[in-house]
Amino acid sequence: MIYSPIVLFVYNRPESTIEVLNSLALNKESKFSDLIIFCDGPKSDNEILLSQISKVRKIVKSENRFGSVKIIENTSNKGLAKSVFDGVSEVFCSYDRIIVLEDDLIVAPFFLKYMNDSLNRYELNENVGQIGACNYFACGSKYPSSFFIPIADCWGWATWQNRWVKYIHSIDEIEKSIKNDKNLLNKFNAYGSYNFSRLLNLQKSKAVSSWAIHWHSTCILNNWLILYPNPSMSQHISSIDFTHETINITPPLCTEEPIFETKEVEEIYGVIKAMKRGYSMIGDYYGNLSFKLILLKMISSVKKRIFRITTIF
Repeated sequence: MIYSPIVLFVYNRPESTIEVLNSLALNKESKFSDLIIFCDGPKSDNEILLSQISKVRKIVKSENRFGSVKIIENTSNKGLAKSVFDGVSEVFCSYDRIIVLEDDLIVAPFFLKYMNDSLNRYELNENVGQIGACNYFACGSKYPSSFFIPIADCWGWATWQNRWVKYIHSIDEIEKSIKNDKNLLNKFNAYGSYNFSRLLNLQKSKAVSSWAIHWHSTCILNNWLILYPNPSMSQHISSIDFTHETINITPPLCTEEPIFETKEVEEIYGVIKAMKRGYSMIGDYYGNLSFKLILLKMISSVKKRIFRITTIF
């Protein structure tokens, strides 16, 4: 087996940094894998922030459970989007495939085996753009052990250098290509279940710093599909101080060694249906409609309308 390097991005979350490292170390492949850690720099000279960053760097510098550990420390703050793009591009100067994690995740004990096997299995299939890890919408026995959807994953993922070089930076180029094609726009927005277009607009106005919307766009415009495991190989850690995501995605993690087999690179109707329910936030981890989630979504929608009305008057 080829052991792909693991690229980890950390900042100021010591507790979750420990969690992701501990969960990674439970993978048997960790002791054969190169771990490359990018530490982003401080946004200000706030004492609490500097203390948290210092704790994170102390934690990663004491890590010794991998084949090798390399740490890159930024003196100033790059922000998430630039950190990920620059870091991934830098590592691809030395490797042709990588596994990427951020410091708000935990992974299953078979995460590395799944990632390495999938990178090898689909390397020559030009219809596959990425290997994803977090399946929170189509878990359970009624779905295949792995499957493809057209939505990129940012919660534990892997890809190849010859895919990454096609990363599209220009939002104008993305908008021109997608908005002029209704079918492509529908696919871009998870077949109408999630408003990725809004995230693209927020990125354009610099209201958010997202590398993932560029990568999702790249995958869509190259007509790539993304492999996902069943059950999930990663979970998102919820925290009130997370900059970009406060929804806790905790699908059941894979606890038994999966059976690896090559799948047809195609979309499956039942999986897409479950995906749409998940992205619409009306479905549970098993692809079933959740009346609790539907009710919560309705309440949230009513609150937003009331807020708009009260702001107008």
